[in-house]
Amino acid sequence: MTVGWAQWLVCANCAGRVSEGRCAVCRDRLDRMRREGGPLTGPTMLFALVLALFAVALVVARPA
Repeated sequence: MTVGWAQWLVCANCAGRVSEGRCAVCRDRLDRMRREGGPLTGPTMLFALVLALFAVALVVARPA
């Protein structure tokens, strides 16, 4: 099973789709994406959650 958004990535080494795993670079990158869980893990997701929490706090704390 491939990562959904990986189907759109093109390898700079072999010019094929990363999801096809044609060369060693493709296979390595695809394996790394599967292990990491996608683009929204780590600092990006943390920043998005903090930003969403801040927005909710502003809406709740706003006087009527």
